[in-house]
Amino acid sequence: MRLFLILLLFLNLLNADETQQKVTIGFGPYIQSQPYRDVSDIIIPSPVIFFDNGIFYVRWSRAGVYFLGEKTDEYAWGFSITGQPRPNYYKPTDSTTLTGLSEKKSSLEAGLAFSAKMGDSYIESMLLTDVLGRYESWIFKTEIGHDFVVGDFAFYPSLILIYQSSEFINYYYGISQEDSLTSSYDTYSANAGFQLGFQTYIEYPFTDKLSALINLRYDKLSSEATASPIVEDNYIYSGLVSLIYTFEY
Repeated sequence: MRLFLILLLFLNLLNADETQQKVTIGFGPYIQSQPYRDVSDIIIPSPVIFFDNGIFYVRWSRAGVYFLGEKTDEYAWGFSITGQPRPNYYKPTDSTTLTGLSEKKSSLEAGLAFSAKMGDSYIESMLLTDVLGRYESWIFKTEIGHDFVVGDFAFYPSLILIYQSSEFINYYYGISQEDSLTSSYDTYSANAGFQLGFQTYIEYPFTDKLSALINLRYDKLSSEATASPIVEDNYIYSGLVSLIYTFEY
C-alpha cells in the first residue's frame, strides 16, 4: 500500500501540467475458499486501487508499467511489465489431513502483459513467473471481458483461462517423495493443466464519488489439480466487498 501511494505521488509530479487523471481507492475484506481437505477459507483485508495514466497502472492488487502502446478515442492497447501477489498457501497445522506435508507459501508473480480495449470490450494476456522461488516456473493467463450498465449498476464480467505449468500444480497440489514418507499420502505428480474462471465486478454509486464495489469469482480447477489426494473441492470461490472513492488530480 505504501509503495502504491509513493508511486502515485511520483506520477502526480510527472503529470502536473497534463490532463487530470482519475484515481479510485478503497478498502474491504477479501475472501477466498481453499480447495484442500478441511482447510478454512482465506479472509484478509485488501486495499483497492484503480489507476491508469498510460504510463503506470494499478488494477486492484496488480500493478504495471507500460513500455509500448497506443491510445485513441476508439481503442487502446499496450505492453507492460506487471506484478501481482499469489495468495495460495497452506500450513500442515491448518488441518489434521495435512499433517506431515510441507508448507505451501504464497508468492509474488511478475512478467509481461498485453492488453487491448475497443469500446466496452477488452482482452488481456499475461505471462507470469514466480519471483520468490516458490513453484519456480510460470503461468499464462488470458482474460476477455465486456463492460455494461443496467440502471444504476455497472457490471464488468469476464472469462479467464489460465495455463498452469506442471511445476505450479505440483507445488500447490502435488505430494513429493519426502512428503509421502512423513504423511499418510502416496506420492502424486501432476502434468500441466488449464484452470477456467469467471468473474465480475459490480459497482453501485452512492454519490458521484463514493460507490460500493463487489467482486465475485469462480475458478474451476484443472483435472490435474483435482486428482490430488489432498484436494477436496474442484473449484475456488473468491470475492471482495469494498467502499471505493473516485477522484481526479
